[in-house]
Amino acid sequence: MLIKRTKVVIAGAGNVGVTTAYSIVNQGLCDELVMIDLNKEKAYGEVLDLSHSISFMNRNIRIKSGSYEDCSDADIVIITASAPMSKSDNDRLLMLDKSMAIIKSIVTEVMESGFDGIFLVVSNPVDIMTYYTYKLSGLPKNQVIGSGTVLDTARLRYYIGQRIDVDQRSVNAYVMGEHGDTEFVSWSTATVGGKSIENVIKDNKDRLGDDPYNKILQETRVGGWEILSRKGNTSYGIAGATTKILKAILQDENHIYPISVYLDGEYGVSDVYISVPTIINRYGAKEIVELKLNEEEKERFLKSVEILKENNRKLVF
Repeated sequence: MLIKRTKVVIAGAGNVGVTTAYSIVNQGLCDELVMIDLNKEKAYGEVLDLSHSISFMNRNIRIKSGSYEDCSDADIVIITASAPMSKSDNDRLLMLDKSMAIIKSIVTEVMESGFDGIFLVVSNPVDIMTYYTYKLSGLPKNQVIGSGTVLDTARLRYYIGQRIDVDQRSVNAYVMGEHGDTEFVSWSTATVGGKSIENVIKDNKDRLGDDPYNKILQETRVGGWEILSRKGNTSYGIAGATTKILKAILQDENHIYPISVYLDGEYGVSDVYISVPTIINRYGAKEIVELKLNEEEKERFLKSVEILKENNRKLVF
């Protein structure tokens, strides 16, 4: 009997790619991990460094620097390579033109290898780049997903938890829409320990104020820029988010995360990648969860859709 080995490829050995690789190795999520980068020397150096950490981990993972030929039998290809973000450019959509060429090159070479696994796109602007990957690859929609607002949602839960002094993992709330300026919080469905966020705010005015919604949303939106402006990059948060999504796939968890997925009628929208709560398992995006949004949230969602579709039309195939 042949026991299948799980194989993950990371395209991009920058801060996000390398931190994601370390997180994967630290959690022992796969049997083989391959790193690909145009800078082959850097990729090799990172792989060598990671390999020297295996003695201190709980699983022996084979790590190597490779080429796109390694994608032929990969289960998942994670794309982290993208145009560098400027500290002064606080709009991810400004990266569109530069990132387009990078993504097209990567996806073309991956598909030429015979790849038939799952693409997990992390590169910004993530919703548009995931849509681009889907169109370029020709793979089924469930096999192409983006990291979406998983990290934004973690930031939201952090800020709420900090204010009322509870573990952020006890906060159940989602950031939805574009991973960018038009993202919004589905406050009408948010709870803390099963208690609606509306009642939580009513009972904690001394800590939250009368109307903290916009302030918390703004903190969530600019959280990445707060980090970027100080250290020059964001890596730990997005690596954690990416690793969680990967784990849900490899371990067939049926976990729900607000990833960027292709809508085909859900929420009354079609032909766009956007972040909504989605059940994730070994098939990738198993099922989209349709929340009952209120009228204001529906308007915000459609605004996000409009912005993304407008930018999708700029893609060159």
